[in-house]
Amino acid sequence: MLRNAIASTVLRSLRASEAYSSCGLPGMAARAYSAASVQEPTITATLFPGDGIGPEISDAVMQIFEAAKAPIEWDVQIVGKEVDPRTNSFVTRENLDSVLKNRIGLKAPMATPIGKGFRSLNLTLRKELGLYANVRPCLSIPGYKTRYDNIDLVTIRENTEGEYSGLEHEVVPGVVESLKVITRVASTRVAEFAFDYASKHGRRKVTAVHKANIMKLADGLFIKCCREVSERYPDIEYEEMIVDNTCMQLVSKPGQFDVMCMPNLYGDIISDLCAGLIGGLGLTPSGNIGANGLALMEAVHGTAPDIVGQNKANPTALLLSGVMMLRHLTLNKQADMIEKACLSTIAEGKYLTRDLGGKSGTTDFTSAIIGHLQG
Repeated sequence: MLRNAIASTVLRSLRASEAYSSCGLPGMAARAYSAASVQEPTITATLFPGDGIGPEISDAVMQIFEAAKAPIEWDVQIVGKEVDPRTNSFVTRENLDSVLKNRIGLKAPMATPIGKGFRSLNLTLRKELGLYANVRPCLSIPGYKTRYDNIDLVTIRENTEGEYSGLEHEVVPGVVESLKVITRVASTRVAEFAFDYASKHGRRKVTAVHKANIMKLADGLFIKCCREVSERYPDIEYEEMIVDNTCMQLVSKPGQFDVMCMPNLYGDIISDLCAGLIGGLGLTPSGNIGANGLALMEAVHGTAPDIVGQNKANPTALLLSGVMMLRHLTLNKQADMIEKACLSTIAEGKYLTRDLGGKSGTTDFTSAIIGHLQG
């Protein structure tokens, strides 16, 4: 309890500090704070409080985890203010080492300065940690009405290459070349992950999304790898769909999709499109998976600098990403408790943040979830 109180105080001080920039505070050593009873064995997880509203929603998640007695000890990592030459990013080597040591982490939104030549914070984490698969479940939330009902699909995105390989150069003034890289190793790995995910979660179908009619070699290799992997899973239906048609089908008949597997750029676009089907990125959890159980779960919405410190932030996406983290750690009891309490609070409709159509603040919404945990 005392350690958790200290954690909350530190995060609140980060929010209030004028020195806290979009890139975090430099020179602050990571600290570990317990969010679980000292009687329980704990698992240490890295926590990136992030930028903007990140510290506020991180604080809310820590409070809810403590109330649920989730046996998690947080290793809080602050991203640097200056570029670390070892990573060519504001993400420091110490930040990366924390995740590599703990093998599990949770990340609030972080901001990279746009158009200034800095390496993306998210891209740095995914590349340096080998987080090759992004998993984003999109499930309709009971009691929260959108244009679509009964959405239940999962996007699985190759996370390390494609158009996001970061290989760009100016050929001559005014002409820029950006290289798209597709490899057999990465394509096969993410396809294997998608089919294994479908098999373990009782899913019926995997759809490979591509543009092989135009990029015959690059996307052609991707779907060739998917086809080869599909042959090992005869009980799972396999189909292929061109990316532009996929977008149209998602907004006209989303129920036809189950698990979707795709290269990096398509996954970035389509996963956000799918989030729109269930109410937006503020309700959508996300996880990045690497080898040997390494995982970093994250909220994928923005840092919302316009509402920082106003008690308006919605912690749902980060909280449900935390639920994904607990399930990854096989802490299913606590995961189920937290998920049920969160969804019950939304369905009840009494304490909703403004983005969900309510008038409550972050603190009231958090308290309502804790109330459902204890009720």
